[in-house]
Amino acid sequence: MFRSMIMAFSMYSRIPMPKVDWNEKSMKYILCFFPFVGAVTGILSMVCLWICKKMGMGTLFTSALLTILPFLVNGGIHMDGFLDTIDAKSSYKSKEERLRILKDPNTGAFAVIYGIIYMLLTFGLFSEITEKGIIFVAVGYVYSRALSGFSVVTFKKAKKEGMAASTAESANKKVKGILFLEICLSGILFLLLQPIMGSLCMLSGILVFWHYKNMAYKLFGGVTGDLAGYFLQCCELMILLVVVLFGKVGF
Repeated sequence: MFRSMIMAFSMYSRIPMPKVDWNEKSMKYILCFFPFVGAVTGILSMVCLWICKKMGMGTLFTSALLTILPFLVNGGIHMDGFLDTIDAKSSYKSKEERLRILKDPNTGAFAVIYGIIYMLLTFGLFSEITEKGIIFVAVGYVYSRALSGFSVVTFKKAKKEGMAASTAESANKKVKGILFLEICLSGILFLLLQPIMGSLCMLSGILVFWHYKNMAYKLFGGVTGDLAGYFLQCCELMILLVVVLFGKVGF
C-alpha cells in the first residue's frame, strides 16, 4: 500500500518521491491515494494564505500564489485534460474525431481562450477568499479527486487504451469502495465545518459530476483520463465559486 501511495504521488503530482518498481499489484490501489494529493494541496493552500496574511502581502500577490499553487503541485496534468476536452467539445465533430483531438498535442484556440478565462476567474475568486473559506476549498481538493477517481473505476470508458482505461483495469475491486468512503468522509468534513456551506459545496460537486457523466457519454461515448481532468478542474472552480459567493451572504 505504501508503494501504491508513492506511485500515486509520482503520477498525479510533482512532489519528489523515492523510486519504486511499478508493478500490477501496486497499481491496483493508486487511485485510493489520489485524494491524498488533494489533501497536500489543500494544506499547502491554507499555509500559503496564513503566511501571506502574517507577512502583510497584498491581495493580488496572495491570489496569484493560491491560483498557481495547485498547478505547481500537480504539474498541470488536470488542466491539460481540461484544455484538451475544451478543444474536443468545441470542434462539433464526430465522436471519433473528438477522441482524436483529445490525443492531439497541439493546442487549439478554444483551449487558450477558456484556459485564460479559467485562470482569471480563479484569480478573481481567490482575491475574495477568507481564512475560513480556504478550509472549504482545501477539502474540495480532496472531494474533487475522490469523485474523479470514482468516475474512472465506475463509468464506461470511451477507449480501451489510455490512462483511465489502464488505471481502471489495474484497480482492485476494493478501490471503488475505498473511493466512495473518501467521498463520504470529505462530505462529512464539509458538513462539520459548516452545515449550510458544506451542503452547498457537496451539491455543487455532485452537479458538476452529473454534467460530466452526461457530457462524456453523449459526446465521447464514455470517460477518459482527459475528461476526468476536465471534471476535476470544473469541480474545484465551482466549489471555489460557491465558497466565495455564499460566504458573502454569511453562510
